[in-house]
Amino acid sequence: MDLSGISALLTSEGWALLESLPPYDEAEAMVLGERLRAAGHPADLVSAALTQSRLRAAGRAKFGPFADGMLFTPTGLEQATRFAVAARHAQRFASAGVERVADLGCGIGADSMALATFDREVLAVERDELTAAVATMNLRHWPEAVVRCEDATATDLTGIGAAFVDPARRTASGKRVLDPRQGSPTLDFVVGLAGRLAAVGMKTAPGIAHHLVPPGAEAQWVSVGGDVVECALWFGLTAREGVRRAALVLPPDGVPDDAEGVDTADPVEVTDAGMPDPETGAVGAVLYEPDGAVIRAGLVGQVAALVEGRLVDPTIAYVTSDRVVRTALATAYAVEDVMPFQLKSLRTALRDRGVGRLTIKKRGTAVEPEQLRRQLRLEGDAEATIVLTRVAGRQSVLFVRPLR
Repeated sequence: MDLSGISALLTSEGWALLESLPPYDEAEAMVLGERLRAAGHPADLVSAALTQSRLRAAGRAKFGPFADGMLFTPTGLEQATRFAVAARHAQRFASAGVERVADLGCGIGADSMALATFDREVLAVERDELTAAVATMNLRHWPEAVVRCEDATATDLTGIGAAFVDPARRTASGKRVLDPRQGSPTLDFVVGLAGRLAAVGMKTAPGIAHHLVPPGAEAQWVSVGGDVVECALWFGLTAREGVRRAALVLPPDGVPDDAEGVDTADPVEVTDAGMPDPETGAVGAVLYEPDGAVIRAGLVGQVAALVEGRLVDPTIAYVTSDRVVRTALATAYAVEDVMPFQLKSLRTALRDRGVGRLTIKKRGTAVEPEQLRRQLRLEGDAEATIVLTRVAGRQSVLFVRPLR
């Protein structure tokens, strides 16, 4: 998808063609393309329309029904904030009471759309011409949102009270940039911005090291359907008093199909405010695997407190308890057996159980699951789940069963 393709779609003929297409079907796309070209539509327009139809279908995972009226670029869709997450970003600025927000590095406009939905005046800034054109189209329903095609670090922010920054996190060769100090804009730029504006937020990769979180900022790790999608840094009025680290856990499909606006259902969240130091103890009847956002935020102790449990090892993010507690913050497994990790003993135990299908989970061990699977020479009709980890410093195997 290039600028000429987007330009073709923005003509009356192009938009009418795009809107007339049936739901995207990969198996029928080639035949449909031939039929459209035979009907007299230019080949480049047909190609652009089918590409957008495909991207809209993929975009429903992030944007729900909103995707059907949007334009995308492949890279823009990949890097765009999920609408359910963007809504939480926008809520921060709405709660802070700021009216005009700059979305610096707006991409295809996901965060700008959410901010505008929350009645903020938005200045959306994107330096790539094609992406800025797409963002302009996606923001067409909100006259209070303005798009500028320019460098975010050189944007005139006169009259702007807040900013959300989503830096480019790929090099020219496509390599991912995980260190926020190396993004564009950089973390230093955002810290400087936070010194001038009342409220600032920054999207970073979820792998950010805790020591890189600037003093006075709140870091919130976010997962959607078990997938950790970001860590957002919050400054000024958007940072909550007494909170340094937080984990926000959202369910899959955050934007329901029948949504009339942004889904703002309350998320499940824990913070480091008042977090107890978890104890370590023997494996109980239940093993809990905390959500990835909880682990990244270093808040496993909050899960231990919630389930009245303890760690299986002081260095491992598994929690055990004698109680079954249903929580989105962790996946629960019934513990059926615990044994020291020895290949021969494990092979015998699996053979005695008739296990031919094995799920292997691991944490705190160098064992490679696929290599181990080959060494176990599994046979039988039964299936099982094992956890390879350390228990009180010893390499151990836990036979577990998922609790639904």
